[in-house]
Amino acid sequence: MSAPIPPEKQQALVDRLSAMCGGAYTPEQRRKYFLTGPQWAAAYEGHALFHAPTRKPVSFEKVIEQYGKLGIRTWSTHDTDVIPTKALGTEKQAEIVEKLKASLKKNGVECSMVTAETFHHAVWSTSPASESPEVREYAKWRLVNTVKLGHELGANYAVYWPGSLGYLVPGSVEETETLRWYAEGLNAACEADIKEAKRRKRNTLKHCLEAKPFEPQAEILLPTSDAMMAFIDSGLLTHPEMVGLNPEYLHELMWGSSVRAALARALIKGKLFHFDINDGYRLKHDVDIAIGLVNPLDWLNVLVLLRSHGYHGPFNLDYKPPRTTSNYGVFAVSLPTAVDRFISLWEMAGEAMEDPVIQEATAALKAGGGVKNSLDADEIFKANKELFTLHELIAHRLFQILCGFHRGRTYSIG
Repeated sequence: MSAPIPPEKQQALVDRLSAMCGGAYTPEQRRKYFLTGPQWAAAYEGHALFHAPTRKPVSFEKVIEQYGKLGIRTWSTHDTDVIPTKALGTEKQAEIVEKLKASLKKNGVECSMVTAETFHHAVWSTSPASESPEVREYAKWRLVNTVKLGHELGANYAVYWPGSLGYLVPGSVEETETLRWYAEGLNAACEADIKEAKRRKRNTLKHCLEAKPFEPQAEILLPTSDAMMAFIDSGLLTHPEMVGLNPEYLHELMWGSSVRAALARALIKGKLFHFDINDGYRLKHDVDIAIGLVNPLDWLNVLVLLRSHGYHGPFNLDYKPPRTTSNYGVFAVSLPTAVDRFISLWEMAGEAMEDPVIQEATAALKAGGGVKNSLDADEIFKANKELFTLHELIAHRLFQILCGFHRGRTYSIG
């Protein structure tokens, strides 16, 4: 049995074992990728519905400083992650914004995205599209204030997660009315954006809707990315061209979707503006595990799709460092390893796209068997049945790339 490790020696152990792992990229290499570090990810205290916090609070100055050191070049935030609710729209907000700008500049980090908290405070108990006109007007003001905050910080994206847009008991809302009211809030945000962008001589923000199938409400009105796209095309939005999607990997997985298929549908519509990256389990709750720790092969396939279609938008590290990770471990282990797994998977995806086995197999499948009588189903199948075996071979080749077998790696067997 190993001897106990006293607390004063535990960080040294973590550092030593981290160094033994190897495989780390330098801050300069990490800055080449459009990875966004959220304030809420690094500052997450380890609390949950049934769990008390396991970490101490972390200031935005600390988070931005650490992102700069790690090589995470952009930062994102909810309005109330950094500004107390009562201070929004006041001189105190202006003071905090100046501190944020100074911290970002000092650490060589830029603000990429802002989002409004419309799900946590008690005022949102009936959603930002409440029956109460006072709640709806306040929601519009919050969205407009967040748009202005985004322009002040130099952001290019605004994300909206309508997590409380739904109900706990049936019959408590009239769904079509609620969706119309929600559209009014987004319309107010877009109109304010157009004016603010013109005043500042900047481009308007990209407004991104984020879907989630369940939590915190029992029934969500816009539970999936497909539902969001239907909402954008519903005719309720005055500027639908300004509004796209911010799918989250785990949110799509939660309801049993193929994440890659959901992203493909957004790509076809030209609505994939932003992407929240994490990991987790199908048909489970929103555990927000870091990328690649649960479904690395699926992630490789997702990134092949995005690279193939030239996606150059943000990859937002929307995950929660585990409750078992210390404050020190968040920046020493959790964030740098999450970034490095993304980079490795992204570069593996590039290898997969150029792999001669996959290229030849894909080309052969697309060429087909060359049947002359295209109306004879039996002949068509007979001419292609050996080619169809390549589906499984392609999947195996992707596994080889993931594990390094394509470079000759094998295990010694006694």
